[in-house]
Amino acid sequence: MAQWLRAAATAAVILFQTAGFAAPAQNPLGAADLWQAYAGHFLSSDGRVIDPQGGDRTTSEGQSYAMFFALVNNDRARFDQILAWTEQNLADNRLGEQLPAWEWGKRKDASWGKMDPNSASDSDLWIAYDLLEAGRLWKEPKYTAIGKRMLPEIARRETATLSGFGPVLLPGEYGFHLKTSWIMNPCYTPLFLLERLAKADPAGPWMGIARKQAELIEDSSPEGFTMDWVSYTPGIGFAPSVESAVKSDGAVGSYDAIRVYLWAGMTSEDQPGRGKILKSLHGMSEYLKNHDAPPEKVNAMGQPLANEGPVGFSAAVLPFLSALSDSAAMARQMQRIESQLDEKTGLYGKVPTYYDQNLILFGMSWIEKQFRFSGSGDLIVSWQHR
Repeated sequence: MAQWLRAAATAAVILFQTAGFAAPAQNPLGAADLWQAYAGHFLSSDGRVIDPQGGDRTTSEGQSYAMFFALVNNDRARFDQILAWTEQNLADNRLGEQLPAWEWGKRKDASWGKMDPNSASDSDLWIAYDLLEAGRLWKEPKYTAIGKRMLPEIARRETATLSGFGPVLLPGEYGFHLKTSWIMNPCYTPLFLLERLAKADPAGPWMGIARKQAELIEDSSPEGFTMDWVSYTPGIGFAPSVESAVKSDGAVGSYDAIRVYLWAGMTSEDQPGRGKILKSLHGMSEYLKNHDAPPEKVNAMGQPLANEGPVGFSAAVLPFLSALSDSAAMARQMQRIESQLDEKTGLYGKVPTYYDQNLILFGMSWIEKQFRFSGSGDLIVSWQHR
């Protein structure tokens, strides 16, 4: 697998300026292998994504991403297993009428089950999107039906219209509307997801949220670095927030925020708002011109702190750097990723973490053109063209 990374680094300029999908290679690149390694390490036989660094817990985020990569890899058997486990254990067999609980694992009484019944809206968007696109690509109406049923529940329970701003996605059903302010997470609303959901549910708030996303990121990214959590107060506007962060660190841009750069880079050039978002993230683009890794944390004043981000951060910024045509910075990130490959496991990092592998799956699968998002949010997968 190391050879494909070296080849990708060498051919970066050509690869990232080529539109559409590359012709299938005689020697396939490595993202499909990474999916198999990921499934073997983190996915149980009954469809549960296990986070070893999180006490073997499972999150709706993990389930949603695994469903996405099962679809990208045309792995319908695993898609069905992951969907079934999610519906049975996170949504009480009522997915479509009940939003999934965000966390499941070993509770204080040593039993296993839901640890927090609150929802996570980003995962809910991804699950609905996965189902809609699985229904379309695999021509299976039952997936489409469940996805469509989820959308009004997400809209009713996890969205709000903010005075002086407009419609937004709240991070979950409970706990994000405070007395005088609202809490949001900028990485929860990729433009391509919102566009696709708007096509499936034209009466919903999705297009309105999409049209405000660029403004939200621009107004809440100090010195061109986005934050994990932001607050909005009418009459004052956006500010970095500690309400859903680790208080001792203060408000930061870190493990959540890195996905904003990832989503921005993967957004189609035809997508309204893409250019404004990329421009708003100028702090990260300038930083990566002179550094071998993204920062692990950026403080509330937009100042990168000393530590390098983990290997998954390097993969997450590859599509972002591709959108900016910065091939030199891309090559540095690819070299860093290659250096942290464990040939025995096919995973990355000295201790391969669940989150890093997900970021690498997104970044490298996109770089290899296993998938793209159209201007209207449709998922374009390479197996359609074989």
